[in-house]
Amino acid sequence: MEDGRIVSALARLRTVVGDSHLLTAAADLAPYCTDWRGRYRGEALCVVRPATVDELMQVVRVCHEAQLPMVPQGGNTGLCGGAAPHAGRYEVLVSLSRLNRIRVLDRDNASITVEAGCTLAAVQAAARDAGLLFPLSLASEGSCEIGGNLSTNAGGVHVLRHGNARDQVLGLEVVLPDGRLWNGLRALRKDNTGYDLKHLFIGAEGTLGFITAAVLKLAPLPANTALAWVALDGPQRGIDLLHVLQAQAGDLLNAFELVGREALGMVLKHIPGARDPFVDAAPWYALVELAGNDPTLETKLGDMLAALLERGMVRDAVIAQDGAQAKALWALRENISEAQRIEGFSVKHDISVPVGSIPHFIEAAGDKLAAVLPGVRVVVFGHAGDGNLHYNLSFTDASDNARLIADAKVASEQVYETVIALGGSISAEHGIGQLKRDLLATCKSAVELDMMRAVKRAFDPYGLMNPGKVLPDAGQ
Repeated sequence: MEDGRIVSALARLRTVVGDSHLLTAAADLAPYCTDWRGRYRGEALCVVRPATVDELMQVVRVCHEAQLPMVPQGGNTGLCGGAAPHAGRYEVLVSLSRLNRIRVLDRDNASITVEAGCTLAAVQAAARDAGLLFPLSLASEGSCEIGGNLSTNAGGVHVLRHGNARDQVLGLEVVLPDGRLWNGLRALRKDNTGYDLKHLFIGAEGTLGFITAAVLKLAPLPANTALAWVALDGPQRGIDLLHVLQAQAGDLLNAFELVGREALGMVLKHIPGARDPFVDAAPWYALVELAGNDPTLETKLGDMLAALLERGMVRDAVIAQDGAQAKALWALRENISEAQRIEGFSVKHDISVPVGSIPHFIEAAGDKLAAVLPGVRVVVFGHAGDGNLHYNLSFTDASDNARLIADAKVASEQVYETVIALGGSISAEHGIGQLKRDLLATCKSAVELDMMRAVKRAFDPYGLMNPGKVLPDAGQ
């Protein structure tokens, strides 16, 4: 590409967004070019920060005409390198963080229309102020943004009751790769008029266009919650507990998180103020939450757990007595990723299997890893209620991690072979990005990959949208 075309494109972009929102200096670019984990460090021709959909449309037209690849970015909290640029390419990183308005909140329709740059916490707060609930909930909700949540089909702790991000969406607004605007901001729960196009963009990780706004479903705000931290002998006891709670509490069961002792130990080691709820350590734990309008939820949860204690199904249990205690218990779960980041390098896996297969997966994958990487530390936690586990590997002695880095591919093969044998998925909620792009060919048929590539060509024939992400090269 001729330098003149780049200079011309940069000048036009500067005219669209203004000098202060076209970043080209290395120091200004750096925060945008490194992912949250620090695993991916790329380079960008520039960072463009449009403030309106109209500005974004103009930005995309400039890039389309100049054939400049575009990388969408929201809060940059992803874990698979999906929002990080590559090195050595003329990529324009487009930050959507300034598109952050709450456009409409419709109480009667129980919906809210928000722009892509709104943080998840801001959407939750707007719903709560109206006496309603936006149920998507992630540890990074203070900084992750709705556009990224939808682009990766985020999950979180309430999928068990409310479903993934995809299940919260009624309509979308999208700027297409050629700069045209698709206004699909319909607030209907029934609209049977042909292809439901919004689902192509949800989970596409910015490879088909820019999600700029969404109509999201809201739920009733529960008046009461009850939360317990439960000590368990093993994963099978956790699944047994889940089944009992589902049978006895039904739709009141709002969250069910499984936490291995290694994961809790990292939180206790690295997170200030974290305290073990029990004197005696257990090998596994569950975090259980009930939510609804029943004022006796806490008593009901206590009675259920007391009966299970008598039967020997659980080792011990503690129920939060107030909001501060509930917050402290949730922090033990939500700070695991941060504690791992502080601890250092790990090989991360975000997998899902049928719920009943969780204990078998943990045992089988652990046995395989012990054979190829003796002494490896397995840190397991996740959303057991929907079959999603975060299964991460490291060594207690950081100096041994050099061996793990060298053998990371072999280690991951053991994990993914076990997942696929159980009919599971190599990516439950984090997406594909750069990290798992080449792995997609191992778990998708040639027919399925051909269909996905055909969709990509239909929307983005020049391959300008987030290149090198999600889809493996043809022939893999």
